Formats: sequence, structure tokens, C-alpha cells
Amino acid sequence: MNEGLELRDLACVRGRRSLFGGLNLTLGPGQLLRVSGANGAGKTSLLRMLCGLLAPAQGQVLWQGQDVQRSREAFHQQLIYLGHAAALKDDLTPLENLQVAARLGGTAADDAAARQALADAGLRGREHVPSRTLSQGQRRRAALARLPLGQALLWVLDEPFNALDTAATAWLLGLIEAHLLRSGLVVLTSHQPVDLSDSVAQVSLAL
Repeated sequence: MNEGLELRDLACVRGRRSLFGGLNLTLGPGQLLRVSGANGAGKTSLLRMLCGLLAPAQGQVLWQGQDVQRSREAFHQQLIYLGHAAALKDDLTPLENLQVAARLGGTAADDAAARQALADAGLRGREHVPSRTLSQGQRRRAALARLPLGQALLWVLDEPFNALDTAATAWLLGLIEAHLLRSGLVVLTSHQPVDLSDSVAQVSLAL
């Protein structure tokens, strides 16, 4: 059985426009897939297909040999998907947002672990303020702080480096590399190469 993610003859059509077609790719444990392309090329649509949130016009997305459309509940227990916008509830604090996101993902976040994740993200002292008061970069870091919590094998991240400063970028790269070295899988969109060590395998896909 395939232990990773597989795309079989995948196609996407939005309206009357074909965004991509004939995509075939296999991503195994410890590998990162970087998806690039111009705005409107279908990068976000592809990520949503990989997560089972958008049905392909043609083809299949398989996770560990199973079609993600047919095994959605089991698949989503092994998935963290973070979209282009930081999905935070403005009235909740970063700590509350993190705990809610973890519970929705099937993991009860330990309070101390959640606090540590936010501190590592550079948000120490901001855990209990309303999320509406955070800057764009802080909101992005608060959403990304979910990554080290739980046991999800597959991380799917839409433009995760947007709005991050140098220190936050280094922090996220460290999270990604550690996850890959633990045999996790990462799919992300980025216009720039992902600066990881040579010990991890990267695959590139241009739409």
C-alpha cells in the first residue's frame, strides 16, 4: 500500500476554464511538495483537492491507497490544512483559537503545550488578547502555531510564509524540517524555493 499521497490523472476545471489536467505525482514520507505558479493557475484549488474539500473534474487523490473523497473522516484525522488567510476568530484569544482548532482536528491540546507553541511562534505575552488586535504577521504565526500540536502526518499549507518576518520564517522552516525528518509529509504553495537542508527531499510542481 502506498504510504503517502498520490495524484492520479488529476484535473481541475473552474467555470469553463481548465486550470490544469493530467497531474500524476506520488509524495512519500519525509518529502515536501512545493507548488508554484502564477495567480489564478489553480494552486489553491489543487490544495483543496488534496484535502478532499474540492472534487476533481477528473482523476483521484489517494492517501495511503484510499480515495480521500471516500475516506474523508479518517483522512482528516491525519491532516492539517491551513489556508491562505489565517482562520482566526477575532473575538477569541490566540490561545483559545489554538485550542479550538486542535479540538476540531481531533486533538485535545494540552494547555501547557499550546502556550509553548505560541511562545515559540513569538507570541509570548499575547496569548490572552483578542485576536483582532494582532498584526497580520502575528495572526499568521498564531495559526501556524497549531502545526507542532497533535499527530497529523500531512501538512497542507497555502502560502505559509506570507507576512512572516525573518525570525518567523526561520521558525516555520524549523517546524517543517523537523516534521519531514519524523517522516511527515508537507505540501505548500510558495513563489520562492523553500530553504531547507539537503537532508530532506523536495519535489517541485509548477502549474
